[in-house]
Amino acid sequence: MDTLDSAAPAVPQRRWLRVVPPLLMACIISYMDRVNIAFALPGGMSADLGIGAGMVGLAAGIFFFGYLFLQIPGGRLAARGGGKKFIAYSLASWAVLSVLTGLVTQPWQLLVLRFLLGVAEGGMLPVVLTMVGNWFPDRERGRANAMVILFVPLAGMVTAPLSGFILAAYDWRHLFFASGLLSALFVLAWWRFADDSPQAARWVSPQEKAYILDALRAERDAARHAGPAAASLGALLRDGTVWLLIAINFCYQAGIYGYTLWLPTLLKNLTHGGMGQVGMLAILPYVGTMAGMIATAWLSDRTGKRRVFIVIPLLGFAACLFLSVRFETSMLASYAFLVGSGVFLQAAAGVFWAIPPKLCSVETAGNARGLINALGNLGGFCGPYAVGVLTQHASAATGVYSLAGVLAVAGLLALTLPARCEGPAAGQTERQDGSAAPSPGRRAVH
Repeated sequence: MDTLDSAAPAVPQRRWLRVVPPLLMACIISYMDRVNIAFALPGGMSADLGIGAGMVGLAAGIFFFGYLFLQIPGGRLAARGGGKKFIAYSLASWAVLSVLTGLVTQPWQLLVLRFLLGVAEGGMLPVVLTMVGNWFPDRERGRANAMVILFVPLAGMVTAPLSGFILAAYDWRHLFFASGLLSALFVLAWWRFADDSPQAARWVSPQEKAYILDALRAERDAARHAGPAAASLGALLRDGTVWLLIAINFCYQAGIYGYTLWLPTLLKNLTHGGMGQVGMLAILPYVGTMAGMIATAWLSDRTGKRRVFIVIPLLGFAACLFLSVRFETSMLASYAFLVGSGVFLQAAAGVFWAIPPKLCSVETAGNARGLINALGNLGGFCGPYAVGVLTQHASAATGVYSLAGVLAVAGLLALTLPARCEGPAAGQTERQDGSAAPSPGRRAVH
């Protein structure tokens, strides 16, 4: 068993309070800019622009074609220490595009601006995850990733009531104006508080810096001794596990964005209430998302198991979406399963993004994240668009069933992930031969 070594000094934990909040806030603003259209469309935008369900799905999903372009460049730039500048420029561009979206008068203008917003946001997640990887070793990375990816439920909790209030008091155009203003204001805070790595930060203590850098160096050594790692983009493209992760992420993102971008419409159809009521009802699923993410990431880091804590949330998400339609005649039961879907919505995300650094060299980790996120996020187009088309030509229930189906496929694919994707349990690190060893500050007691 492992026991704390009383002679070993505690490692400072300041990075959790200094690194995570700026990244989390930037991601929250990014997500709000991305999904506020889900409230604007049923809140008057569709009627004003004269668009039906098929065009609604296209407008929501075309974002992800633009999202392809800066994934790999953003991850590569962050790996070279340029993540802070990249996100600062991104925030400024989001502000401009959001305001312009509030001024559209034709459907084609909306499509163009949604595509450009996707380009502007494309490098965000690879940059953020690379910056997290610079600060947190593998045994902490599942929790650190999950804390940053909490932006999804937190942004949902903020966007839902705020959007409902703005739509009730003003109109959908003011919703986009408010999002643009928030992005512009946050640029200054980001530049003041964000840091690319321990080497670039003045506030980190020598002891904490040494702990981080030593742990990351040990990871690189362990990876080299465990087997060959992809050292180039070409090698990543030839790695079957990378393509498996892309396929899982594609199906997962189809479910996530299909659910997120159609949730306000589903709730409006379920309750026949106003947008203010819909905004309040949309909060609870995102409260569940926070609980699901934290619990799953903690359990995964604690046990060192990655695969099982990807499979369970994916299958749970699929089951809850399926049951929300099966019980749609009962408003309470259907809403309960939509909340259950929220619990599983992002539960696998922090664990999933702890895997790519194990598959490649440190130099190409940003490329790996960018590649997996870029191609996987095409599911973010397919999910909303498929729901829109199926809703228009079949029924809303058919659209939701399609999301449940692709999530079930993602869960089954995750079962086939190789053993090298697993991580060390809490209290352990990896020896150079790949076996478990007590982490710094601990000793083994037999």
